[in-house]
Amino acid sequence: MNDPITLNGISLTAAPIRRQEEILTPQALDFVKALHQATHTRRQELLQDRQARRKQISNGADPAFLPETRHIREDDSWRVAPTAPGLEDRRVEITGPVDRKMSINALNSGAKVWLADMEDSSTPSWSNVINGQLNLRDALDNRLTFTSPEGKEYRVTGSTLTELPTIVVRPRGWHLPEKHMLVNNTPIAGGIVDFGLYFFHNAHRLIAEGRGPYFYLPKIENHLEARLWNDIFILAQDLLGIPQGTIRATVLIETITAAFEMEEILYELRDHAAGLNAGRWDYIFSVIKNFRTRGPRFILPDRNLVTMTAPFMRSYTEQLVRACHRRGAHAIGGMAAFIPNRRDKAANDVALERVRADKTREAADGFDGSWVAHPDLVPVALEVFDGVLGDRPNQRERLREDVIPNDKDLLNIAATPGMITEAGIRSNIEVGIRYIESWLRGNGAAAINNLMEDAATAEISRSQIWQWIHSSAVTSDGEIITAHWVQELLEEEFGQLERFPGDRFDDALELFEEVACGEHFPTFLTVPAYARFLHESREPAAA
Repeated sequence: MNDPITLNGISLTAAPIRRQEEILTPQALDFVKALHQATHTRRQELLQDRQARRKQISNGADPAFLPETRHIREDDSWRVAPTAPGLEDRRVEITGPVDRKMSINALNSGAKVWLADMEDSSTPSWSNVINGQLNLRDALDNRLTFTSPEGKEYRVTGSTLTELPTIVVRPRGWHLPEKHMLVNNTPIAGGIVDFGLYFFHNAHRLIAEGRGPYFYLPKIENHLEARLWNDIFILAQDLLGIPQGTIRATVLIETITAAFEMEEILYELRDHAAGLNAGRWDYIFSVIKNFRTRGPRFILPDRNLVTMTAPFMRSYTEQLVRACHRRGAHAIGGMAAFIPNRRDKAANDVALERVRADKTREAADGFDGSWVAHPDLVPVALEVFDGVLGDRPNQRERLREDVIPNDKDLLNIAATPGMITEAGIRSNIEVGIRYIESWLRGNGAAAINNLMEDAATAEISRSQIWQWIHSSAVTSDGEIITAHWVQELLEEEFGQLERFPGDRFDDALELFEEVACGEHFPTFLTVPAYARFLHESREPAAA
């Protein structure tokens, strides 16, 4: 165990890493501590509210549009803040963690926006947390380089911020603490650490170069959580003497409860709001998590069959576009997680056509842009959105007045076509174990079977298995899914994994059994995973 070091009232419990003093300056620590102290109590209350809401849903109370906020939805007069510099055109956004190689590839990708991800595609090891901040600073200083073990050199080709994709940082969600930074023995929220350090070191620089401090806000479950972020923005801008409204935030609508409060979320953040994103994978996970004990009405088929054309997903995305454009905000589509396989042209062509169809549907629905996970997909998405947008930066003028808000349609889970199959169970097992193993080694973005898996897709895999077991769901072959049968499949799939020196598969299997097959359902698998590697003698190396 490393002996803690206390600086400016914050105890640092991790072993120091190279260059961390550039990030953890006394002034930066004072800033982060101020944000923590102003918001810690309210954050804890909101996390408790989440538990109470989930209990209500599990007891049979379906979410619905809130009667107490009807006046916000029915008031046609309000709009979000004008578009900030660099966010006018968001037709293609590339996502990925902030390690050096992937940061360079994202900045050279030709996308309009880079979502610099400190959340689902990044393991929050101390090395990753600090090096992510250093990499972002180095990118802004035009000194971000990387040399691979094979000697291949990577560097950013653009020389000014306006020549590069606009950087939008995604901090961790409210549920994850940063256990290496304590105030009075209390961990600071991981999201406060990620937001605060980036904002403190870079906000003035970004503004001076024609951009701004922009963020994606993950895992928000209701408009009160959005209000807390807005309070943080106001305080942060005041502390640094930055004009109010400089920050812009795009909220991921990736929880089922947030889908019933999209306009309210925009309203709470209206002076700082840039848009909403259809965070499809976490959204599916949220549906399973909230309704996992509610019986057949809420049981989904194999993960790969839950597409964006399912009725409940269509309702969610169309209502999202309507809410955004009605209020002058951008609507950003979901992730294309496919990783191109240059060695298999036939398979690659099929996958690219699926990506093209997905982006074509989003553009036709009125989305202003969409996400990809790999630089090779940027041209495909660009071509689709160029064909719809032309020279226009967005299509916010499409108000989608044909879409009628309907809270019942958001819960039409039972209309999802497809069946549960043994192959689907096996796929969930493989993805879950392989992803957790990668996460425990410090890599939160794992290429598995030509897909970029992150925490959200692993959550779907393990939560489906938990729900199927506890609901005694039946496969297309008539097999009742029991804990005993799943354990047999687990052993078979585990035995087929390719092992390597230093792998964490034994730990991954143990953790997967805990989060997928145990009696208790952890709300996020990353919470017990985080505790697992924190209690070891060393953290995983940075990816």
